[in-house]
Amino acid sequence: MIQNLKVVRVDVSYCDFLRKFDNKVSYNKNDKELRPFIGILFEIDACKYFAPLSSPKAKHRKMKNTVDFFKIRNGELGAVNFNNMIPVNENNYSLVNLDKETLTIEELKYQKLLKDQLQWLNANFNQVKNKSFKLYRLYNEGRLSQNIKARCCNFKILEEKCLEYNKEVK
Repeated sequence: MIQNLKVVRVDVSYCDFLRKFDNKVSYNKNDKELRPFIGILFEIDACKYFAPLSSPKAKHRKMKNTVDFFKIRNGELGAVNFNNMIPVNENNYSLVNLDKETLTIEELKYQKLLKDQLQWLNANFNQVKNKSFKLYRLYNEGRLSQNIKARCCNFKILEEKCLEYNKEVK
């Protein structure tokens, strides 16, 4: 069954909480309204996961897809950083409205980029799902090379902390 990926914004305080237990949890950038920690939402087993999106950079076109890094349209549209994926529940994120009226040309360009990223990722859903699940499985089975493991969040610890955080919030 193919499910559409969604673009979401993760709550700053939730990320700050997780970072106490894993310093690989990415930082939110709160300086721009449209740009805080935005990524795609999907499920691994029964747990929802968020993987951050990266805006296009020249280096992306030269980089190779790896088990923890996935270029969007050969890097033209950026990348997905699976190594920084974190577990979330519905209290920890909000959907990004990609049809919101924008105020500036910069916001309009960024909104178009997000739409293009999401369209490409949904068209390649099986690759996205397989890559996320493979990284998750290899990490938890201790079968990643040391340099890749060192780049990854600790998924099991963060799943425990996600449950803990959301019990406290309720």
